[in-house]
Order: sequence, then C-alpha cells, then structure tokens
Amino acid sequence: MLVGPHCHQCGQRGHVHRTIGAFFHDLMHGVLHFEGKLWRTLPVLLWQPGKLTRDYINGQRARYISPIALFLFMIFLTFALISAVGGIGEADPSMDMATEAEIVATIGGLDRQVAAKSSARSAGNLTAAEVAELDVEIAALEQERGYLRQLASLYEDAESPSAGDGAIQIDERASGGDRAAGWLVNSWKKAKANPNLLLYKLQNNSYKLSWLLIPLSLPFMWLLFPFSTQFRMYDHTVFVTYSIAFMTFLMILVSAAQVIGAPQLAAIPLLYAPFHLYRQLKGAYGLSRRGAVWRMGLLSAFIWVVLALFLLIMLGIVIS
Repeated sequence: MLVGPHCHQCGQRGHVHRTIGAFFHDLMHGVLHFEGKLWRTLPVLLWQPGKLTRDYINGQRARYISPIALFLFMIFLTFALISAVGGIGEADPSMDMATEAEIVATIGGLDRQVAAKSSARSAGNLTAAEVAELDVEIAALEQERGYLRQLASLYEDAESPSAGDGAIQIDERASGGDRAAGWLVNSWKKAKANPNLLLYKLQNNSYKLSWLLIPLSLPFMWLLFPFSTQFRMYDHTVFVTYSIAFMTFLMILVSAAQVIGAPQLAAIPLLYAPFHLYRQLKGAYGLSRRGAVWRMGLLSAFIWVVLALFLLIMLGIVIS
C-alpha cells in the first residue's frame, strides 16, 4: 500500500512510466548526469588530484564521479580509440587469424611446389642460371613454409607442437623452476614466431584485464606507508584507481597525437605525468614536499614493476 505518491519504505514514485519516451528520458538523464559530473571531476583530477582523492575518501562525493566509474569510462575510451584506428602499431592479424585447417592446406600446397621445383632442378637439363633461379624460389617457399608451421603451433587446440617448431617438451616430473623455465622458452618461441598475432591478442586483452592494475598496485602503495594507522587500504584503492584513470587519459592523448600526425604533442602529457603523481601524493596524504618527492621516486619504480607483472600475466593468458 502506498502512502501518498511515493513508497513510504524506499521513496520510489508509485507511478511507473512504461513508454519508449520515458525510456529515452531516463537514458538522457543518465548521460547528462554523468556528463555533468565528468566536467566537474576532470579539471580537479587534472590540477588538484590530491584534493579530489582526499575529498572522495572523506565522503564529499556528490560533485564527483566515483574512481571506479571514471576508470571504466577511460577504459571504454581507450577501447573506442583502438577500434577507431584499427589497433596500435603495425599488427595485421588478417592472415594470422586463418583457421588451422587453412594453414595446414597451405603448407601442403607449398610442400608440393617445393617437391616439383626440386624435381625439376634435379632433372639435369637446366642451365646454371635456371638452376640458380630455382634455388632462390625453393628457398623462398621453404621460408614461407617454415613460418606457417610456426604459426600453426600457436593454435591453442593443437594437441602437439608442429614439426620444425622447436618447442621444448616439458616433463611433468620436473621441478617447478624447470617447468617455469620451459614454459618461458616455449612462450618466447611462439612470440618470436608470430609477433603480429601476439600484439593483436595483447591489444584485445589489455583493456579487458586492465582492472588487474588496481590490485597489483595496492601492495606497493602499502609499502609507501607501512604499518600506518592513518592511511588504510581503502585510501590506497581510491588513490590508485583515480591515478590509473588519469594516466589512461594521458595515454589516450598521446595516442591521439600520434593519430593526427603530431607526435611532438605527445611529449606534453608524458612530461606532466610525474608532476601529477607528485601532486596527488602530496595532496591525498598531506605530505611535505620532501616526503612527496621521495615517495614519488619510489612509486615510479614500483609502477614499472606493476606494469611488468601485468604484462607477464597477459602473456601467460594469450600465449598459454
């Protein structure tokens, strides 16, 4: 039973609109509400990141986008940019993404061509120039065949490595260190065999797994304030999430500068990144200049460690 036009328990209006117009009204309200908060959050995040972090931690949140919502928004923009420009770098997976059956069929055709040309070369009725020309053609065909055999070994549904792949068979009875070393060697061989496919997979998985950067960073943030009773893991989580969201935004600007053919503009966000990190540390944790500087230097080293761990995890997923 309603008491008046609203539910007396949850406050929801009793009359619920069930029209297409009401649906699009709710959609526009959600977009504009987010947009309004976005334009209030970005300037503060740009120049006063420490204030934004501390305000959010202290509960002053009505004006700002939450760190996780901003993080997801930046990841969405990154994915949209990658999709718009067709990927980063020179990866061209068009041929690499052929099915295993197509690759095997192509290898069979190359085998027949090599056999035919080798037979013709052995006939003994060719001039030296013709023999030399056949040698060049055979070498090119064998090189292409070797590449395709390495490519076939990358498919996850392959039961065993293809011939010529050079993969190391890992003994299940081997120690953990030996198995890890064998996995690294095999992974390196696969990556070296087809870097285009590896880059393509990394691009497709980077935005999906980017959330891992947050938990990977938290232990290192704790090391900046070990055994502190003033700053807890929640504070570090807000700091890390806002920081990663902003650094992602800077990477979007760098990528945009590359796309429009103005790579010199990319230096501006790259140079601003350490200063932004310093300001966020100083403001969020109320540090002195000296305390913020040495922690920024240590955190900068930690960032490379986190990125290396993130890359290893992604490589383990896309290569295994």
